[in-house]
Amino acid sequence: MPIYDRRKRAQLDQLVEDFAVRGKLSRREFFQRAGMIGLSVGAAGALLDACGGTTTASVPKVSSIDIMTEYVTEELASFNAINDAFTTKTGIKVKVESTRDLLTQLNTRVRAGDPPDVAGMPSLTEFQTLAKQGKLIKLDSYFDMNQLKQEYSQGWIDFGSVNGHLYSVFPKANTKGTIWYSPKQFQADNLSVPKTWDDLISLSNSIAGKGKYPWAMGVESGAASGWPASDWVDQIYLCLNGPEMYDKWVAHQIPWTDSSIKNAIQMFGQIVQGKHYINGAPQSILATNFQDAAYLPFDNPAKAYMYFLGDFTEGFITTQFKSLQAGTDFSFFNFPTINAKYAGAVTGGADIMAALKDNDGTRQYMQFIASTEAQSIWPKRGGATSVNKQVSLDVYSDAISKAAAQQLTTATVFRVGADDLMPTQMENAYWSGMLTYIGDPSKLDSVLSTLESTAQQAYSS
Repeated sequence: MPIYDRRKRAQLDQLVEDFAVRGKLSRREFFQRAGMIGLSVGAAGALLDACGGTTTASVPKVSSIDIMTEYVTEELASFNAINDAFTTKTGIKVKVESTRDLLTQLNTRVRAGDPPDVAGMPSLTEFQTLAKQGKLIKLDSYFDMNQLKQEYSQGWIDFGSVNGHLYSVFPKANTKGTIWYSPKQFQADNLSVPKTWDDLISLSNSIAGKGKYPWAMGVESGAASGWPASDWVDQIYLCLNGPEMYDKWVAHQIPWTDSSIKNAIQMFGQIVQGKHYINGAPQSILATNFQDAAYLPFDNPAKAYMYFLGDFTEGFITTQFKSLQAGTDFSFFNFPTINAKYAGAVTGGADIMAALKDNDGTRQYMQFIASTEAQSIWPKRGGATSVNKQVSLDVYSDAISKAAAQQLTTATVFRVGADDLMPTQMENAYWSGMLTYIGDPSKLDSVLSTLESTAQQAYSS
């Protein structure tokens, strides 16, 4: 529809600029302002499409959607609580197919041209592959990105994006950037929580200098022994080198003999080899189960001061020491800053959910899942952390859950643990290499050379 009135023409030009260029308007606001200018709904829709957007009316309407996920038992019950809220809100039913073989089942349906409407992604690698193949729906084609940026840090938006487009939302996440300690013990000994790696080493030396052990560490885990050490190195590497180098490392775009990898492992070695840092090291580290090591800072009397492991450690502590109070007797502090450029970088795990069909149901569902309303449901039930920063901390039941939520929602960079993203052969070799290094740090060059040889095989198969 031509608009000859100069005033209206100027208003229309501003409308287009606000929506397409500045991203200041949601689609609802776009239509409201278009109506005020005197543009018909049809003309506004055509203009919206020209701006690079699409309207819900332009996609098929459905009465139900199907979702493929790995959730079972308690997780499935909490997930279905979200789905029930969505159905109540929209009238669209949700059919959930739960499978522990999500990778195979999803790929089979995608290849057959019959994908589910929405699916949890079995891995970050698979998610990125499907996005690059054009199998996933670009959420930023209909999301209000201005609103989304108010609810999620840029680090999370980047994590859910491929080639500059948003493809995923996150039902829940967990952090591995947590160092456990007793606030009561720190206060009694007049110790301050370290903010930087240098602070951490200084604190460790101070404790060790008084004849006490600053660290607990155990990497025994049966056939998977060594993974807790890999978690250390993963977090150090991200904090030291940032996300771009981290992604190159995971994808084997740099060799294992690269100085960035060696430096990260040697920083981990500062803890392993620290004078009077760990009782009985290095043999005790190799022989002690990772769960048993978590108890040492909270024994009476305490046998250590600090322990590094993911947020699931809370469950170990509360099961073993039922009388301890979260936030007072035990808590965690954030992994310290190594490179100021990457302050706030966190490793962990995240449930990734993406849409594979574009219809009114999936659009409403993905928008709902990302919303503060939906993101509050699972944390309130327990067992999940939301990365939506507008979810009130009041929904969490204890101080530890609140602290984990704060760390994740404010993360400047988030990455899944590197070993979890590597081919199985590489992951196992990485764990084994860490055991060798802990036992004899002088073998580091040999370990890295062996890991590079393994990588050349694992990434080519």
